[in-house]
Amino acid sequence: MEKKTVTVTYELDGARLDAAAAELFGITRNAASQMIEDGVLTLCGSAAKKNTRVKENDVLEMFERELKKPDAEPEDIPVKIVYEDDALAVVDKPKGMVVHPAPGNYGGTLVSALLYHMKGRLSGINGVERPGIVHRIDKDTSGLLIVAKTDEAHIKLAEQIKDHSFMRKYEGIIVGRMKEERGTVNKTVGRNPKDRKKMAAGIPDGRDAVTDYELIEAYSGFSRMLFTLHTGRTHQIRVHMSSCGHPLMGDTVYGGGNTAFEKRHADILQGQCLHARYIGFVHPITKEYMEFDAGVPEYFNKIIKLLKNV
Repeated sequence: MEKKTVTVTYELDGARLDAAAAELFGITRNAASQMIEDGVLTLCGSAAKKNTRVKENDVLEMFERELKKPDAEPEDIPVKIVYEDDALAVVDKPKGMVVHPAPGNYGGTLVSALLYHMKGRLSGINGVERPGIVHRIDKDTSGLLIVAKTDEAHIKLAEQIKDHSFMRKYEGIIVGRMKEERGTVNKTVGRNPKDRKKMAAGIPDGRDAVTDYELIEAYSGFSRMLFTLHTGRTHQIRVHMSSCGHPLMGDTVYGGGNTAFEKRHADILQGQCLHARYIGFVHPITKEYMEFDAGVPEYFNKIIKLLKNV
């Protein structure tokens, strides 16, 4: 295994090990945490816990693992590739598809489809379970995702997400109508202390989360919205809207799905009505700014037509 070595800088003195490693190695914090747990990212030559506080001049070592035997197996699953080159790809994930293998969803994932269509040419930074995955969207959220084919592209794209220069905009339909046609929700997001399977807004030890919202069109009892993410926390839009008393249509996890309209058309919705429509970023190799618009999927259009006839 190849080894990379970095030294903790003055600015990171006192930071958590996983946070410092993510900053210094240019990887995601989740990837750093996993590598620490797996023992391939060490502190001063020894294994340590991810919440260990580092000191200036501490030495971190990361042993890079080869992506030879991925947990996900290549599967010939149709996947809409919007753009592709030697460094990255932009894909339009359908509603109902899980991004990467997890308990209960080891097959039929986007990763399995990508391993097949890209013949395994995916970055290995996030390990064998999530090759190429720079960011993800929920199973029942449709839309655009960027996939890294090389480690260099992955690191540079992750940096853009971290410094909030990576543009992500979603369309969604919420129950009711916000008081203001546009605004910002700035509430931390963390694990719900009463149900660890869920996230919650306003958690004291949660992570900063910022979502801009804007009304696109109002209907009877519902609103079509445009959301801009400034951070990318788990279930961020869903949790933020729920915390405002306006859950996403069909989102039974966070308070949606209770109106007569939602119950009547649950077979079309099949989960929250949320679509990752736009992404924009600077290409990690060519430095060209690129922007993509996925439009809205068929199920979304069906719901809009039904709402206009209510």
